This record gives sequence, structure tokens and C-alpha cells, in this order.
Amino acid sequence: MKNGRIGILGGSFDPIHLGHLAIGESAAEFFRLEKVLAMPCALSPFKVGGLKHADDADRAAMVKAAIAGNPLFAYCGIELERGGVSYAVDSVARLHDENPGAQLFFIIGMDSLPTLYKWRDIERLLSLCEFITVCRPGCAVPSPAGLRLPETLARKLLANVTAGKMLDISSTDIRKRLACGESVDGLLPPAVLRYIRQHRLYLPHG
Repeated sequence: MKNGRIGILGGSFDPIHLGHLAIGESAAEFFRLEKVLAMPCALSPFKVGGLKHADDADRAAMVKAAIAGNPLFAYCGIELERGGVSYAVDSVARLHDENPGAQLFFIIGMDSLPTLYKWRDIERLLSLCEFITVCRPGCAVPSPAGLRLPETLARKLLANVTAGKMLDISSTDIRKRLACGESVDGLLPPAVLRYIRQHRLYLPHG
């Protein structure tokens, strides 16, 4: 969409779960977003050298399965197509060029807010989009000084903090449960769980 208010929800999505969708839905509700782009990364800059438990094709397929039939969400594959380390500033710059009339909002959880100062070209990124931070259990709202950014930018970021339908779910916990044969009921969209079972993902030593 060339115009309107577009949210960007990035992540490894290994696998995508109901907590991810809840963040996007909360951000859309409180900031009147018309669309949320679910954008799986190729390789997180904070996990270089780390293991991707499902390959890119499977992660993309799970994202598409998770959002199928939900008009709020759309799949965005630009980081997987680009490959290599995924930097948000590169992706947002491209989306900014492709949607010149749109307002872009990058959606994160509270656990990511205090580390934004480490993101590549963060001040340029903040000039291309706004950030929406959704509170999550156990994460306190930092002070402006705690963000380690210029005060005007820090206060702008803190003005866009919202409480929402945050679910205390992690992909790491889901992978462990699946590997041990434990229940993941209520953690994953049913279509994603079906895909995982059909493709035998996240098995021990798999």
C-alpha cells in the first residue's frame, strides 16, 4: 500500500507464535495502523553465528500460514530475499521508497527498547519511521537516559509506548517443548502447528 499507516513487525519467527501476532494487533489498535507487515529476517545482527532452527523457506511458510485470512497482516519477504545480515534501516529505507505516501511504524517489544542504541544507523532509522513499543511482562519502562540516545529521540520513543495484549510466549520455549514432545496448546496458531508437524520441524537433534 502506497499510503496510510503501515506497521512493520520483524523477527526471526522461528517459529512465529501468538505472542508475535498479539504485538502487531495491539500496535494496530492503539496507533490506528491499517496494515502490519510481518517481516522475517534472514539473519539477526544480534545473532550472527547463531543457529537458525528452521530454514528460510519454512519460516516464511509459517509466517504466511499464521496470517492467512487475517486482513490486518501481510507478508513481507524483503529481508529473506536480500539475504545476509538483516539491518532494519535497510529494510525500512526500501519500504519508505516503495510507499512514499505512507507513515511507517516499526513495532517492537519492551525488551528491545533499551538496546535500540545498538541498532545500525539508529538515528537515520528514526528519521524514516516511528517506533511503537508494546510492553511485555517483566520489562519496566526505561528512563530517557536509559535509552542512551539524544534526549529528543528518547522522549519521542517513550511517547509511543503502549500496553497491549502481550503474551509471555517465546520461540525458544516453544522449540524446547516441541523437542520434548510437550504440549504447545495456546502458544501457536493452529495452522503453524500443523505445518510444524507436517514438516517435522524442531525435533531433537533435527
